Amino acid sequence: MSEVMDKIVTRRSVRAFTDEMPTDEQLEEIIKAGTYAATGMNRQSPIIIAVTNKELRDKLAVMNAGFMGKGADFDPFYGAPVVLIVLADKSAPTYIYDGSLVMGNLMLAAHDQGLGSCWIHRAREEFETEEGKEILRSLGIEGDYEGIGHCVIGCPKDEQPADKPRKENWVYYIK
Repeated sequence: MSEVMDKIVTRRSVRAFTDEMPTDEQLEEIIKAGTYAATGMNRQSPIIIAVTNKELRDKLAVMNAGFMGKGADFDPFYGAPVVLIVLADKSAPTYIYDGSLVMGNLMLAAHDQGLGSCWIHRAREEFETEEGKEILRSLGIEGDYEGIGHCVIGCPKDEQPADKPRKENWVYYIK
């Protein structure tokens, strides 16, 4: 099996992280992988916001938990110290797919770096709020962006989750 296939087959979502911060070099490699995701007509509609600031990370966690109906003491990011937020420009007809491919590349690259990751939803809801829009304005981000997801990244606290069997009838061949 090639190294690429090995990473695809062995990647799992991690839902328990240590507070150890990944290195800058690891994060740069992961983010670079995100920027090389395929996008419709190469429009490159997504953007990535790399959050390593604990105060902002925790603020986003509280916002996200609120959309789940949970209190501020619940951490939807599972303790991960890094949150890579993927948003995409809604003017591109393929923006949701483009952002989803970025998320996939980020998770595979995190696994390649020996880190854990998990796709956390509710970025759309967060960045539709005035608070979310203010975060974007504070970063100088203008435009009509929709939140696609949060890729939380960190050092796994536990062993990687076990593989689950692939479902029956996943693929149909027409020869």
